[in-house]
Formats: sequence, structure tokens, C-alpha cells
Amino acid sequence: MGGPAEGGRSARETVGARGMVGARGTVGNPPGDPGPRPGRAGGGSLGGLIRGAMGSAKGLGGKGAGGTDLGGEVPGGKGLGGKAGAKGDLATDITASLVVFLVALPLCIGVAVASGVPAELGIISGVIGGLVVGAVRGSTLQVSGPAAGLAALVAETVAEVGVAMLGVIVLFAGILQIILGLVRLGRMFQAISVAVVQGMLAGIGVPLMFSQAYPMADAKAPGTALENMAGIPGLLAGVLTNPQAMIATLLGVVTIVLSFVWKKVPGPAGKIPAALVAVGIGMVVAALPGVDVKTLQVGNLLNSVQVPGGSQFAALADGTIITAILTFTVIASAESLFTAAAVDRMHSGPRTRYNTELIAQGAGNTVAGILGALPITAVVARSSANVQAGAKTRLSRTLHGLWLLLFALLLPQVLALIPISVLAGVLVHSGWKLFGPAEFPKMWRQDRGEFAVMTLTMLVIVATALLEGVLFGLAAGIVLAALRMSQTVIRQHVEQDTAKVVMAGNATFLRLPKVIDALEAAAAAGKPRIRLDLTGVTHLDHACRQQVEEFTAQQRGLGLRVELLMPGEAKPAGAASPAFEGPAAAPLPRRTVTTAEEAAAEPPPWPTADAEWFYLDTRPLPEEHARSPLVG
Repeated sequence: MGGPAEGGRSARETVGARGMVGARGTVGNPPGDPGPRPGRAGGGSLGGLIRGAMGSAKGLGGKGAGGTDLGGEVPGGKGLGGKAGAKGDLATDITASLVVFLVALPLCIGVAVASGVPAELGIISGVIGGLVVGAVRGSTLQVSGPAAGLAALVAETVAEVGVAMLGVIVLFAGILQIILGLVRLGRMFQAISVAVVQGMLAGIGVPLMFSQAYPMADAKAPGTALENMAGIPGLLAGVLTNPQAMIATLLGVVTIVLSFVWKKVPGPAGKIPAALVAVGIGMVVAALPGVDVKTLQVGNLLNSVQVPGGSQFAALADGTIITAILTFTVIASAESLFTAAAVDRMHSGPRTRYNTELIAQGAGNTVAGILGALPITAVVARSSANVQAGAKTRLSRTLHGLWLLLFALLLPQVLALIPISVLAGVLVHSGWKLFGPAEFPKMWRQDRGEFAVMTLTMLVIVATALLEGVLFGLAAGIVLAALRMSQTVIRQHVEQDTAKVVMAGNATFLRLPKVIDALEAAAAAGKPRIRLDLTGVTHLDHACRQQVEEFTAQQRGLGLRVELLMPGEAKPAGAASPAFEGPAAAPLPRRTVTTAEEAAAEPPPWPTADAEWFYLDTRPLPEEHARSPLVG
């Protein structure tokens, strides 16, 4: 274990056989220093034994110089506090799962009611989101379940094809999600313009707010988003003349206000989910004498399961069903993966595996479809609650599904005490957050073109349907990108007997009118020679190329001399582009080659690629070795 003599270095050096910068050989003491040399049990200088995480089976929990325990733990390590840390994470995850459960319970029920299906189906989807999706290693802290973003789409689909067909649609949407994940197209959804995504969310949020204004007053919504908006004045008039409707509306308004301000309440009370507080207040008010507001009608959880039958599968030949499947697949996948990106920004833990998460979402929707339940996506509200509660592993999101299941099986009578207007208020707040009014002025300041795409996407969704609006937004985003990418700079001038046209940038069919104007102007100059310089064009599409070549052939047929320089062709001597002119670049320094014999005779002062382990030398390196080639 002892090192060489003074100033000597071990001939056997390594990085990472037993630690971050390993430790068997030594770098000897500085000249004139009679102190003890570092060793496994020694310990007088910084050159003591360091057993690190890299290449170590024991992690940072190993012993340092002089037998000092460095403490701490890395994944898989055995440092002191490892078991205590694991127990702490377990306790934190269990606590976080209870918080997520309290947030998810009113949302699952509210989304089901807004979707026009029994409340039990929302709970079933919440259970699947926890026990099935939560158990898969896709995203560590993201929580899934029935989402408010799909409520309007589900309600529209149920109204059109019935609840019985919902299971088939969700089932095949889940299968498509699994296929997309298996062929590794999960990250494809990240290639969608942010403006389209925000427009889609706003387009979901606005109809959701107006549709939930009606159950918030114990009334029934007229139908489409535009009809719901137009019926608001009549709804307000009815509320003012009906005391019970006014009580229900006030409960909904209180719920919305609490959703905005409850997080500012100091102390432990502020940690309680606002939706749960609102539900508690609503249950108390609904139980008062003389109050007659609508409450949930809850049945047996198992009896609400509707497994699709042969007649439902036979309807797959219907174009409406196929369209619904594709719509559910795209929207659910996009919402889940966009949420994953947002949740990853909330914590510093493991990042989302997008393809695996898409497979997990598909597995959840497949099971939900078999049971005839609501579609499942990742949900921001539950996920952020999970992160803020300090969750560390997948256990918290999995356990919340178990709590939902136990609550629905053991205490279903409690659900029947919840006023529908309170749940509607929760969803109005969710719709407001989806709408995100602050995002519009922000986008206007950042990029007015993207602002137009965002606004148009929202308006088309509100006026038509979700799928049509998203497709329109995607098309608008592509057109905007194409226009911006097609930046063509054209300069034309006359020099002696030559009319010159110089192009640079991207020449595509979108800029064809500008190209034609330039060519016609060169022909109208009346000069015997025309010079077309396209060497600065980075992309010349077929339409522009054909136009240029036809113009060249036409002018040559008229007896004019046309010189055509296409992209990639060399310019004549002396016509170098000014952008490339300048002093000649200095030759790159040559690297000195050292033979194997020279390297063996004099070991370098830094760890080499074939090193095993070494001791740290606290003395400064010589000037000529100020930088190690290992670190550039």
C-alpha cells in the first residue's frame, strides 16, 4: 500500500476501481514533508483515501481517509442513513398519496358528472389511473385519472353514440396508444407548436366553464358550446327567481372563490385541498333544513361496470366511432405527454420516459375501456399536488388509486351527500386554469404570429369541435412556420450590359410571386446579358427551380445570353462571397505524438485511460501540465 519515494508517483494509477477518484497507489509527500503519507488507515493530508460513488459498490457511504465515514447514500449504496432514508421516503410517499387522493376524489366525480356518465365510472377511472398507470415506470410523479380536458369531448360522444359505446372507443384508443409507444412515437407529440397546445387547452377550458355554469345552478345545459354561451342570460334570470337555485349557485361560487384563495391560507389548514374544503362546506349546507339542492346519485361501484359486448364491437365499422377513437387517442396522448413535460419542470427527480409513459397510458385506457369507464390522461392538478406533497417514488401515485377504491367500496353513502353544484364549481375553476387568460397577452408580447395561431385554434374548437380545432391549429402553425422559413432575399441591379439578379435564403413556392417579379424585371431591363446568381440559396424547391429554368430557356430562345449559377455551383474566380473573405485562418496546432516507451518512462501527472486508482496530490501541477487532456 505504501507509495514510492518522495515526489514519486505510483506506476499503477486508475480512476474508479473503488471510488470516484480511486485509491490504492499514492502520490508521495511533497519534498521536505516528513509527514505520514496517505493510506487506507492513515490520514494526514487531502491525499487521503477517497472512496466515491463512481465504480463503487458501496456508494458514498464508504470510509474516507483515516477511517472517517463520509456518510450519505447514492442509489444502491449502503451509507449510513440509507435505511432511515428509505423509511423516510416511504412515509412521505404514503402521506403524499393521501393528499393526492383528497384532490382526486372530487375531480373524478366532477369529471364524470360533466361527462354525462354515472359518478362511479369516474372513480373507476381514477382507480385504474393509480393502480395500472401508476405502477408502470414511465413518469415517477405524474398522476393519471379522468381529466377535465376530455369532459366536453366525452359528453359530446356519449350524447351521440351512448354510454355503452364509450368502452369500445376508450379500449381501442388505449390499444393505439400502446402501439404508438412501442414504435417509439411518444416524443412525436413534443413536435407540436406550443401555440397550438395552449390554444387547445383554452378551447377546452372555455366550453367547460360555460357548460358547468348550468349544473352549478342545478339546471341542464342546452347543448353545444355556442348554445351554452347564448343561454347564460336566461340561466341568470332563472337563478334570481328560484331560491333553491340561488343556494346551489352560491355554493358553486364559494367553491370557485375557495379554489383561488385557499392556498394563501397560512398554517396547516392551507395544505388541505380547496376542493375538499368546498365539498365539506357543501355537504353541511345541503344537510340544513329547508335546503333542497341536487346531490350525487351514487350506486354500487361494481354494478356500474359495463363491459362492451358484440353489438358494440360491431359498430366499429361506423365512421363516427373510428373518428372518435382517433380523436381520443390524439387528445389523450397529447395531454398526457404535455403534462409530463410540465411535471418534469416541477421537480429534480427522474425524467419521464415518454414512450414508456405512453404505453402506460395506453394500458390504463385499455383496462378502462374493458370496464366501460372514462378515458384516462395525466392530470396537472393531481400531479402538482403529488410533487408539492414531497413524493419521491411511484408509490404515491399508485397508492392514491388504492385509497379511491377503498373509499368507494366502504363509504359510498358519503358520496351521496355531495352537492352537484360544488363539483360544477370545481370544474369551472379547472376550466379557468385550462383557459389561462394570462397566456394570451404573454404570447402577444412574445410572438404575434403564434398568438394568431393560438387564438384561432381556441376559436375553432369553441365554434366546431376539439378535433377540427386542433387540426386547424396544426395547419395554421405549419403555414406560419413555412412562411417564416421561406425568407428569400432578392437583389436586382443593372451593371453595364448585364441585368443581374442575386438570390439568397430559402426559395419555396410561397415566395414564387416575388421570384417571378424579379425575373420579369431583369427581362424588361433590355440588356443583352442576364446573370442569375442563386449560389446563396440554401433551399430551392421544385416550383422555384422550374420557374428559373423555364425563364432561362425562354430568354436564351430570344437570343439573350443568360448566365445561370445554381445552388452548390462554384462562382467564377474573383466572385467570392464577401461573407467568406478575410484573413487566412491560422493553421491548427499539431498534437505531439508520444511513443509507448516514452510514456512508460515518464508517467503523466494526470490519470490516464488505463488507470485503476490513485491518490490525490495537493501540489500544483507544473506550467506545462496546467491542463489535463482528459478535461479538454
